[in-house]
Amino acid sequence: MGWRSRASAVAVLWMLAAVVAAAAQDPDQDELERAFPIVEPDHGHTKLRLAKEGLEAIKRIETPIAAVAVIGPYRSGKSFLLNQLLSLTCNKGIWVWGTPIELDVNGSKVSVLYLDTEGFESIGKSNVYDDRIFALATVLSSILIYNLPETIREADISRLSFAVEIAEEFYGRVKGQDVAFEPAKLLWLIQRDFLQGKSVQQMVDEALQRVPNNNGDKYIDEVNRIRDSLAFMGDNSTAFSLPQPHLQRTKLCDMDDQELDPLYIERRDELKQIVTSMIKPKLVQGRTLNGKEFVSFLRQILEALNKGEIPSTGSLVEVFNKAILERCLKLYNERMERVGLPVSVDKLQLIHNLAEDEARKLFDKQHFGKHHTTRSILKLDEEMRKVFGNFGFANEYQSSKLCEAKFSECEDKMEHLQSLKLPSMAKFNAGFLRCNQSFEMECVGPAKESYERRMSKMLARSRALFIKEYNNKLFNWLVTFSLVMIVIARFVIKFFLLEVAAWVIFIFLETYTRLFWSSELLYYNPIWHMIVSSWETIVYNPMGDPNCCCAIIFSCLLALPRCQETNRKIIASFVQRFLRKLQSPKNRLIQV
Repeated sequence: MGWRSRASAVAVLWMLAAVVAAAAQDPDQDELERAFPIVEPDHGHTKLRLAKEGLEAIKRIETPIAAVAVIGPYRSGKSFLLNQLLSLTCNKGIWVWGTPIELDVNGSKVSVLYLDTEGFESIGKSNVYDDRIFALATVLSSILIYNLPETIREADISRLSFAVEIAEEFYGRVKGQDVAFEPAKLLWLIQRDFLQGKSVQQMVDEALQRVPNNNGDKYIDEVNRIRDSLAFMGDNSTAFSLPQPHLQRTKLCDMDDQELDPLYIERRDELKQIVTSMIKPKLVQGRTLNGKEFVSFLRQILEALNKGEIPSTGSLVEVFNKAILERCLKLYNERMERVGLPVSVDKLQLIHNLAEDEARKLFDKQHFGKHHTTRSILKLDEEMRKVFGNFGFANEYQSSKLCEAKFSECEDKMEHLQSLKLPSMAKFNAGFLRCNQSFEMECVGPAKESYERRMSKMLARSRALFIKEYNNKLFNWLVTFSLVMIVIARFVIKFFLLEVAAWVIFIFLETYTRLFWSSELLYYNPIWHMIVSSWETIVYNPMGDPNCCCAIIFSCLLALPRCQETNRKIIASFVQRFLRKLQSPKNRLIQV
């Protein structure tokens, strides 16, 4: 902005504060009857810092606060003007007054802070520091008194660019929502004895008219833009003039009202009434501030103004949106934390999109600023992406952890099925299916795809190994069983047909494998498939424990010598039921 780049003034801001508490109720009242520093420069006079002693005085205020700031050139009589408004004697130096100054505004008690600046165009201070003082006064105040001697210069208009931007950025954003803070009402105060037949309002109106810019000067364009904005804010501004109080200006601090010009006294009292009528409590986010809240507000502004090399509405927007961003991120986190990890990548993305939309809607509803919110929006998006990335990593970890557990569970299950004393292909297939279904249902998230490949390979290896071991075990079982049955049939139960059947099985097994040099070739024979089917019918009984069924059969065989006739009937009955079961459509030949 033009006034920032050209300003050589240095200002130091101090406040005259009122404290809510009667002297009789406050044991420290005597301590308040003196000056307190509030804001002071750092050693390099480039940044501002708070003075603890003065802040404690402001923190005592419990009623709503309204601030009146006086700005203007160096040696323009601002301090004297403030003392006249406060009805105090002149005090030199920089101070905040602790005596309560209270006004009744629309039936509510309001404590007034007067902000004094040691004007522009002084020598020996940095432009940046001067800019910060003006920006601080602009943001804090409810009324901004622009104190000018003699006339309004183009430089005086350019200095108001910050006030214009604040008004446009915050107050101009109203969409049925509470604004960040209302801009100060502007009071043009011109101290001059003769206005050449013009009223001060006419002087202000003429100063705000656009000037020709035939040469395309950028500075003139900028000042014209400020003129347009100030003219647009006309309803929010007032013009007033004061004559000189006395010819001997160096002795003003030692004079009382009887020595001052009567016309000045009359106009000063009118000014007091105007200022009093314009005073309203400072509103931030639609509510008034007490002393502690005002100090917190002051800290926020200083943080923003000290952040960059020059004060800007963008830096203010960023600071005031800081709390909004935190609330939006908290909302986003709450929505994301509702997800029970792990979940699929698509589901996590969907939840992220919904949470992101909700957080952005909250930001759009509550954010500060009309033109400079892009940086805050980008920061919000960046923070949400970081959080989403963390959830993505957590989802991958939880998915891997869960899938690894389900994989290990299935692996243990397959090993258990392979070690069965009475192997059953049907039982293995049933366990295989249950394990696979359980894995498919419970293993979720980004790790599922890789674990599915591992699961498929593991199950294929387990199945191949089981089939090989199954056939070998069954072959050995049948050879042993046939020999046992030969002995039992001949010497125990003396059942000729059973002995013949046992010899047929034994001879077939031994002859076939010796003829073809390998027992594996036997496993592809249809007869072997019938044997496997019969074995599965005996061993795998879904209605009961297969081991119990086998135990009953062998118990019956051992008891047969006591009653041969009964034994024959039992065996005949068992064989008949067994043959009927083989003919059942539920029994299929197992392909191995």
